[in-house]
Amino acid sequence: MNFNQLKSFVEIVKNNFNITNTAEKLYTSQPTISKQIKFLEEELNVSLFIRKNNSLLALSPIGKQVHQIASNVIAQVEKIKNVVAEEEQEQVINLHVATTHTHIRYKLPRVVDQFREIYPHASIHFHQGTPAQLADMVRHGDVDFAIATESMHFYSDLLTLPCYRWTRSVVVPKNHPLTDLESITIEELASYPLITYVFAFMDDSTLHTVFYQSGVIPKVVLTATDTEIIKHYVRQGLGVGVIATAALDEEDMEKLDIINVDHLFPASFTYVCMNKREYLKNYMYDFILLYAPHLDKNTIQLCERWQQVDCSQSVLNSLPLL
Repeated sequence: MNFNQLKSFVEIVKNNFNITNTAEKLYTSQPTISKQIKFLEEELNVSLFIRKNNSLLALSPIGKQVHQIASNVIAQVEKIKNVVAEEEQEQVINLHVATTHTHIRYKLPRVVDQFREIYPHASIHFHQGTPAQLADMVRHGDVDFAIATESMHFYSDLLTLPCYRWTRSVVVPKNHPLTDLESITIEELASYPLITYVFAFMDDSTLHTVFYQSGVIPKVVLTATDTEIIKHYVRQGLGVGVIATAALDEEDMEKLDIINVDHLFPASFTYVCMNKREYLKNYMYDFILLYAPHLDKNTIQLCERWQQVDCSQSVLNSLPLL
């Protein structure tokens, strides 16, 4: 038997014997939970549950005894983790995170402040790049993990944990003709020179797909990895910008006009990307959980150990906005 089997067993009881709710809690699939229980019962050669058809009704007499012991085992494991975490807080920590300028500038300052309160001796090193470069950093062990957006074909050999949805906005100079339109079309947007991210028109990207399916060829006059560069050249009048809505601040509202284009481009998703061969340390878990507090440590551990996570469209659509 292993820890994941015991954890699944205990969580089923916590969730009133509902495998669906247990799978959601552990951020995995129903078949995976059922398989863990099947393996555990086969190894112990007992039935841990009272069943009716395919439903679990209650613990069997032996199941009650095993549940008490399993709960104690899991509690002791958590105590061990807490002891290690306390020790890590006193150590000099070097955390390397690969991510984008938008995250470093707009999403991570609060995370860094909170992380430094927990680990006052920590040194944090951000590594910027395109999606392909971020993937390579994780793949080669240059960083502990990446916080990446879109272009998921670069990460097919890595563990990817979905965290947020994010949308785009069009930014234009004040009094631009596009602001006079009630709801712009893809053709109207393409009639102006575009400024956007370096990776925005790579194959399979959202922008590439939308323009291609519309039969429209945009004129891209400038691309950059840094959102501030895109906004600067929009203010200079070089073109119309397409950027992450999360990268807008109060100063932008004063100097630029912002156009909602949710009707043109579907939401994209942000992922934490991890190397399958590496295990996260406690301080790495803590940084991820500060970044995405709607997750929990067990979710990340299950992604790490079982090397899978539910990325169905319904799960992705339920993620909070960045």
